[in-house]
Amino acid sequence: MMIEIGGSRLIVSDVVKVARYCEKVELSPESIVKMQKSREVVEQILKEERAIYGVNTGFGAFANVKIPKDDLLQIQKNILLSHACGVGEPLSEEIVRAMMLIRAHSLSLGFSGVRPVIVKKLCEFLNKGVTPYVPSKGSVGSSGDLAPLAHIALPLIGEGYILKNGVKVPAKEVLLEKNIDPLILSEKEGLSLVNGTQAMAAILSIVVNDVANLIYLAVRVAALVADVLMASPDAYEDIVWISRPHRGQKIVAKLMKELFEGSQIRESHRNCSQVQDAYSLRCIPQVYGAVLDCLEYVKKIVEIELNSATDNPLVFGEKILSQGNFHGEPLALSADFLAISLSDFGNMVERQIDRMVNPKVNANLPPFLVIGDEGTNSGYMIWQYTAAALCNENKILSHSASVDTIPTSGYQEDHVSMGMNACLKLMRIYENIISLVSIELMCATRALQLRRPLKTSPKNEELFESTVPLIDKVSGDSFVQDQFERIRSFVLEKTRVVMNEWWRSYE
Repeated sequence: MMIEIGGSRLIVSDVVKVARYCEKVELSPESIVKMQKSREVVEQILKEERAIYGVNTGFGAFANVKIPKDDLLQIQKNILLSHACGVGEPLSEEIVRAMMLIRAHSLSLGFSGVRPVIVKKLCEFLNKGVTPYVPSKGSVGSSGDLAPLAHIALPLIGEGYILKNGVKVPAKEVLLEKNIDPLILSEKEGLSLVNGTQAMAAILSIVVNDVANLIYLAVRVAALVADVLMASPDAYEDIVWISRPHRGQKIVAKLMKELFEGSQIRESHRNCSQVQDAYSLRCIPQVYGAVLDCLEYVKKIVEIELNSATDNPLVFGEKILSQGNFHGEPLALSADFLAISLSDFGNMVERQIDRMVNPKVNANLPPFLVIGDEGTNSGYMIWQYTAAALCNENKILSHSASVDTIPTSGYQEDHVSMGMNACLKLMRIYENIISLVSIELMCATRALQLRRPLKTSPKNEELFESTVPLIDKVSGDSFVQDQFERIRSFVLEKTRVVMNEWWRSYE
């Protein structure tokens, strides 16, 4: 398969295919024509010696400094050297690959005034598996993700580092090994390589894909939990969501209802005296549905960004305009919104975990899901502690990065989005959610074992049959860290696939 850059609209699943699964890319013929036309405009203005930001002027606070003709190419190299100021742990290879793809696609739209060879070089790096070493911290999310993008751009000219087998290696060595010729930049091209929102967009694309998959799995786990806790599926009836027609609520309720069909456990307590269930069971459609609605909103914003020109200045016909498309506010707010929704989603997962292990509310399951003598054995008591700790960390991380701004570049850039920090926090929250759902699934699997000989629904049994081989066979307490890691690997595998927009089946 081949993803064509510039010829069609880029979507989240395309990003995952290239970033995670190394699908090949190529530059479309029509985008080459568009890029050549905008490049001609840049070259014509250079002949006329008109002052154009970043082409024949300095950058940022140096916007009013006119650059001599003899230095026009040097400043394009210098912006990469001076702006590569990232610190901290490197971004993962898949995030960096996503950045390269999105940057290549943005430049291919024909608004940036760069030569097609720039995008072709990014494609060559992707297709040959050459991934720049990019420290994760240093972007304020306006004027684009300057520092991260500079670290990507440096290897294109033979400078900086490449991430090879988890180790940073000088780019010159890798380019020689891969038979890649370094670029010599022309006017504006260094600026166009660093000025954009691609670090934020890359992280959000990967997280949106994985959260979409995780929500589906989490609903399946929640249905299993609700059944083993002998909850009533009445709360998921169609008439409920019809009376409050939020789209996400409808989708989750329809899936929950489907997952209860044919459950022996449900039939065993149909006429019990329980009037209604706790919110963490009864309100799954309302809460998980709201998270799904948030996800779809963020996905829409991200896919607009994937297909946008976000550097400065941009070429529109015969005009070159300075503007603010590099400002990361749409992505910053989206990342914060998704972080908040996932944090609260995790709160409900933790409450479901507690209801399975807590003898005060676990519908007569053994206290803390103990197998063997109670007291001598503690069962899964402390897994709820771990879940509580993860939720506490998420609450700390869910403070919005986008509510802050610190002026940069001598007040020239006096309002910034802090969107990259929002995205980095979002990744940490997501990792915690993976662990929370894994703990929940581990507890639910044991809880169903303890409900035997009763069976849950056929669809819930399918999930159980996938996870029960990962559970240790024990007669008392044992060290279950390895068991948890097996469950977590199972959850990760389900979330990392290219998303299929499963919710369309329940609209």
